[in-house]
Amino acid sequence: MGNYLNIGNAGFTSIRKGIYVDKTGMISFMNSILGTADKMVCVSRPRRFGKSFAAKMLCAYYDKSCDSGALFQGTEIAKDSSFEKYLNKYNVIYLDITLFTSRAASTKDVVKNIDEAVRKEVEESFPDVPKGTDLAETLANTARAIGEKFIMIIDEWDVVFREAKNDMSVQKEYIFFLRSLFKSSWTDATFDAAYITGILPIKKYNTQSAMTDFQEYTMLAPKRLVEYVGFTEAEVRELCEGHGMEFEQLKRWYDGYTFQRVKSVYNPSSVMEAVKNQELGNYWTRSETYE
Repeated sequence: MGNYLNIGNAGFTSIRKGIYVDKTGMISFMNSILGTADKMVCVSRPRRFGKSFAAKMLCAYYDKSCDSGALFQGTEIAKDSSFEKYLNKYNVIYLDITLFTSRAASTKDVVKNIDEAVRKEVEESFPDVPKGTDLAETLANTARAIGEKFIMIIDEWDVVFREAKNDMSVQKEYIFFLRSLFKSSWTDATFDAAYITGILPIKKYNTQSAMTDFQEYTMLAPKRLVEYVGFTEAEVRELCEGHGMEFEQLKRWYDGYTFQRVKSVYNPSSVMEAVKNQELGNYWTRSETYE
């Protein structure tokens, strides 16, 4: 297991040990688009809406360096016909862009640090594969040599735009980096899926030239992923019944979103904090700016 390539299932293991709401049905959706023209997914939501939880869940499911069968027993995905077919069958690259920005001496170093760190790990894991001049070429060479495609998961992909919002040179370098991965002749031969999370939609950052092949699932238009935006009413009812809380009180506090397919969606962070603390409160506004 590495820091970026095949990081294992420790993240999802810790999630499963706490109060858990089963969102593994999303894996069935991802399995249905593997290797298709819709294989690149961008999910944008505010902070505290479970984006990192989903990314860790996908790592645990696809990562071939670990055995996650027991972790998913009793979950929705375990009942799906695709469960065994793709369970722990992929080399997965997981990038937490917030980690790279926080560790960089300057935002100008972020892209270089990502490229060098991940490329080094891939080259060490596959020493017989010809080295590339950058990460995109290295991954393309590796996928071709081993006859296996990668799954790329990027959490908070847009943090570079937020941290370097006035530095167009950094933004341009990052766009070129993304384009080399996801908008080149190597992309289809390298990846069976890409799953990236962010706070705002792609169009907010004028990155269409690099990201046009991504299917966007936003807070305003979650489409097939609507039930994974937050907690559904049925999920909140079950939490309340299992932890001795009054559902109607939680509904008055946290039932803040309505979509065509799912009428009531609750902020997951606030509901979980209320259940853990056995107390209602403005948990989301304590951890997120109003803007």
